[in-house]
Amino acid sequence: MKYDFDKVIDRKNTYAVKWDEHLLEEFYGTSDVLPLWVADMDFQCPQPVIDALIKKAEEGIYGYTWHKHPTYFEAIKGWMKRRHNWEIKDDWIVYSPGIVPAIKVIIRNFTNPGDKVLIQTPVYYPFFSAITSNGRQILNNQLKLVNDRYEIDFEDFEEKAKDPLCKLFILCSPHNPVGRVWTREELMHLGAICLKHDVLVISDEIHNDLILPSYNHVIFSELSKEIEDITIMCTAPSKTFNIAGLQMSNIIIPNEKIRKQVDVAFRDKNSLGIPNAFGLEALITAYQEGDDWLDQVMEYVDNNFKFLESFLKEKLPDVKMIKPEGTYLAWVDFSSFNMSEEDRKEFMLKKAKVALDYGTMFGEGGEGFERINVACPRSILEECMNRIINATKE
Repeated sequence: MKYDFDKVIDRKNTYAVKWDEHLLEEFYGTSDVLPLWVADMDFQCPQPVIDALIKKAEEGIYGYTWHKHPTYFEAIKGWMKRRHNWEIKDDWIVYSPGIVPAIKVIIRNFTNPGDKVLIQTPVYYPFFSAITSNGRQILNNQLKLVNDRYEIDFEDFEEKAKDPLCKLFILCSPHNPVGRVWTREELMHLGAICLKHDVLVISDEIHNDLILPSYNHVIFSELSKEIEDITIMCTAPSKTFNIAGLQMSNIIIPNEKIRKQVDVAFRDKNSLGIPNAFGLEALITAYQEGDDWLDQVMEYVDNNFKFLESFLKEKLPDVKMIKPEGTYLAWVDFSSFNMSEEDRKEFMLKKAKVALDYGTMFGEGGEGFERINVACPRSILEECMNRIINATKE
């Protein structure tokens, strides 16, 4: 079917994190803003998913749900083969309600207090608290912005990786917020360094289905048998199909020894083994019947990126959007405003009345930037940018 992504759906008073006025008040100090921040879409899910959830609701019984069923495994395996040309096995898949909880459990079980975890800022900000709240140290390999494109500082990466206390690397692929889709060569280089220095890899690939035209996502585990053996791969249908509230993630671990340790930690130590009844239905249906919807979404998102780029060139030529390769998150450099971080925050909230994700939330290298979620009807994105333009005139 043909989907209408221009349709504006009122999400206020629906307990939606992105739009809830109480949360906006708590987080931003005001609810009188247009929110283009947290990474969920303002689009309805694929119609087959909606239909499946209605059918499930009509059953009227929502008891404990057991997911280890052939249909569950076949849905995930079919999607990975069809969309990523990656063949996986049933027993590689470990259920988790979310990738962030999974990362925290993995950190606790594969490192000791005081150990160091390697990340690449500016990066998805929950990585920071996942490390520090568990008594581990952040080791940062900051990305380099070269000719308006982010690159990995491999010399610095190896210097950090060889630290005796560096036990774990969290790879963000595609990278959030800078939008890079790492090449096979870049990933092979990272993998070789991690193998050399005995560093375990968590590959957070939650955005791996959200790839823009002319780019190709490479599954980190698929690079080689040796890299596969040191990788814990994190995927989910949540970003892909806008079903994050249904709490379903797939942690894919080919290495049996590592997988058993993760499985025990999830189920026995943290009681994360039983999925949401509606989430299971949504996952299976989305992976089986969601291809057309995703293709249409990414075409719309790509056109939203093009709209934003044209808008900035015409009306704010000194503001630059980093060319996106994946995700639906624009990484926009507002440093030409010549404002302090606090002044720009106040400008966006109180004058432009838009709620974006501040660049400094993503760590070193985020100064001067704002992350803008373009997975919304064009009219909302246009309204956001017009508010910023009008505020600059004032």
